[in-house]
Amino acid sequence: MNTLTNIIDGKLISQQIQGEIAIEVMSLIAQGHKKPHLAAILVGNDGASETYVGAKVKACDRVGFDSTLVRLPATTTEIDLLIKINELNADKSIDGFIVQLPLPKHINEHIIMQAIAPEKDVDGFHPQNVGRMALNLPTYLPATPYGIIQLLKRYSIETTGKHCVVLGRSHIVGSPISILMARSSSTIGNCTVTLCHSRTKNLKEHTLKADILIVALGKPEFVTADMVKDGVIVIDVGITRVPSDKTKTGFKLLGDVNYAQVAPKAAFITPVPGGVGPMTIASLLRNTLKSSKKEVYKLT
Repeated sequence: MNTLTNIIDGKLISQQIQGEIAIEVMSLIAQGHKKPHLAAILVGNDGASETYVGAKVKACDRVGFDSTLVRLPATTTEIDLLIKINELNADKSIDGFIVQLPLPKHINEHIIMQAIAPEKDVDGFHPQNVGRMALNLPTYLPATPYGIIQLLKRYSIETTGKHCVVLGRSHIVGSPISILMARSSSTIGNCTVTLCHSRTKNLKEHTLKADILIVALGKPEFVTADMVKDGVIVIDVGITRVPSDKTKTGFKLLGDVNYAQVAPKAAFITPVPGGVGPMTIASLLRNTLKSSKKEVYKLT
């Protein structure tokens, strides 16, 4: 059993990246460029979405970005939302924007994601950007997978030739991170990847073979000690709020990995909270900076 577990501090790395972005923004402004501008559309008043968007606005302030928050009522129609998206697509002052998910049930998320101009899709969800990612072309990587890549890179974790097992196949995390971990790369990638999901048989047989285990299921403490080998690298993407009588808030946050059980066996592991979560915002800011510098679509 490994007693020298290295905790991957996503909060610290996110702060470092945001500091680097802030320095670059100051340099751009000194050269006469405008501030990068990130906008967000929030439909309804979902509590978690309010928290996420608020954190993104504060992050923009920290790094010197302009930010715009567009609030729309939960009763907003799909057509009205599409009209607002088209307005932001045409607004030359805005470099990138996101539509905060989830959306009310009467709005088709796929239609909305496809309506965002690819060159302003800093969430990396547009099919064109997903396709560019799959082909290893310059693009905006989805924020959470991008954050995972940055964590592995900044902790100098070797991935070439390793067996990476991904639990979960969502288009937001599981599917894209499986592509990124398998891609040919001079840094993070070059893994043999196994993508597991709800229909996978003998799941434990797969997880026990993992050199790198990335878990994005949304099932609290699903991965237990008997499912991993000694020396595994664990990236826990899950975060679920569960009731607790031991906290002032009445709840606590749990990852998809039973941290107390798995951490002693892991060479590296991300905690929840404070692991992957803070990296998502850092990645969104990095994508917006790329957009403002026209580094992806080479727009004039």
